Amino acid sequence: MTSTYGDWLKQQREAAGLTQQQLADMTVMTRSHIAHIEAGRRIPSREDARRLDTALNTGDVLSSFLPTEDVAVADYFEAARLLEQQAVMIREFALSFVPGILQTERYARAVLSTAFPRVSGEECDRRLVTRLERARILDDPVTPAVWALLDEAVLRRQIGGPSVMAEQISHLVRLGESSRIQVHVVPFELGVHPLLSNMLTLMWFEDQPPLAYGEGLHMGKLHDAPSVVQDLQHRYDFALGNALPLKESLELLRATARDYERHD
Repeated sequence: MTSTYGDWLKQQREAAGLTQQQLADMTVMTRSHIAHIEAGRRIPSREDARRLDTALNTGDVLSSFLPTEDVAVADYFEAARLLEQQAVMIREFALSFVPGILQTERYARAVLSTAFPRVSGEECDRRLVTRLERARILDDPVTPAVWALLDEAVLRRQIGGPSVMAEQISHLVRLGESSRIQVHVVPFELGVHPLLSNMLTLMWFEDQPPLAYGEGLHMGKLHDAPSVVQDLQHRYDFALGNALPLKESLELLRATARDYERHD
């Protein structure tokens, strides 16, 4: 659906004789954001879609048919999910699970299958498709820049069994070795740190202030107050400063994956 939406936007832009930069100037957006929407990697906000409709004289088509249907996420996460698709930098802190955009299919299925209350197999499949679709933002080799700060508990808690864990951790290693993500592990020996109470996502954008998203059991909150976002950024930086460096983190990930493979 997203690619179809992007294809149609591109057709309308070209029919109007506009370059991506010209359309971006008319809609107070960036050329890269227009390019991401056309390629199906981003979803415009409703306000962006309204400005696109105005610039292209398409009535309310682009704002009325935003590709959000068939998306299975918790209501409180929906706004964060849309913003995630527009971010140029994402910094994740994970306390219990590998962040959603970095999950393999088997790991994601194992996580989703333990939902409480239980959901049907069909609903689990819908949620899985949505989660894997989110990971498509990594198809772009550069944007968004992604940092993953993982509490060691993420590596030690078996999700789906040794085989699933070995595959998942090896996936993180490949992403780290290719420089697609920056991955750091906060070791158990550090003890208490400022992010120990919940997971956190920090997002930066080309054309709007940074935001933060925190989530707990049956709740999630998007923070846009500058003072709160800055406080959360400082907490992240403090924990990152005490985490293992990239080289040591990758070595720990490799060793952990090997351990799971031996126990499979």
